[in-house]
Amino acid sequence: MKLLTKMKIGVLMGGLSSEREVSLASGRAILDALKTKGYDTVAVDVGRDAAAQIARAGVEVAFIALHGTFGEDGAIQGLLEIMGIPYTGSGILASAMGMDKIVSKQMFKAQELLVGPYTVITSEDRKGVDAAVRDIGFPAVVKPRSEGSSVGVSIVSNKKEMGPAVELAFKYGRAILVEKHIKGKEVQVGVLGDRALGAIEIVPKETFYNYKAKYEKGMSDHFFPARIPDETYRRTLVAGLAAHRCLGCTGYSRVDFIVDEQGLPYILEVNT
Repeated sequence: MKLLTKMKIGVLMGGLSSEREVSLASGRAILDALKTKGYDTVAVDVGRDAAAQIARAGVEVAFIALHGTFGEDGAIQGLLEIMGIPYTGSGILASAMGMDKIVSKQMFKAQELLVGPYTVITSEDRKGVDAAVRDIGFPAVVKPRSEGSSVGVSIVSNKKEMGPAVELAFKYGRAILVEKHIKGKEVQVGVLGDRALGAIEIVPKETFYNYKAKYEKGMSDHFFPARIPDETYRRTLVAGLAAHRCLGCTGYSRVDFIVDEQGLPYILEVNT
């Protein structure tokens, strides 16, 4: 069996999703880090002929730096399984569940993990908007079922804002979520292997932790460890590891929370 240092590592980046530019930045950072450590690397900007691209590049191990659709949803993982190429991160099923906010919330609730109130609206039943307004109230968060980096996400404060937010979210799929907006702190837990590494607090300078706040320099402040009470911190780490295990994640993940004013950590999603 070849040592990893002797194998060609293909950094899969770019891709076809709305998060392409973010993925390219991630990929370049990973390439630089691997090269610094002396690994044999090749960049693969993944397109629709991904299998041919990966084969031509002679990839023996894939480091997945793809974001969003076809990268985090089990698609590229399935292709690599067929090709017999080992890869980083979670497998097909865990990746698919992590990307699907509806399925992942159902899984979390089944394990009695804290999930905020939400409802699902499908493109076939737009009348669900009225039910969402009635059941969830305002403020609310409207988001696509399967996008990352806050793409298609809106915070709405009244019924007038709901229509445009719903239309925006439906641009990215046939089902969307309307969630109760929970007032609290944005906290993220990193998991490596089977260990919660710690919790970081994000303070965006935008109205919420949107695409701009995530990726433009200086648009968010980060505090590590998160500025929450010790018992809340411990509870959040435990919940992060539980969410990681709940979906069957392997390798690593990042679990996003809102920690409310009572110190309760509500899971938003798991990023695989």
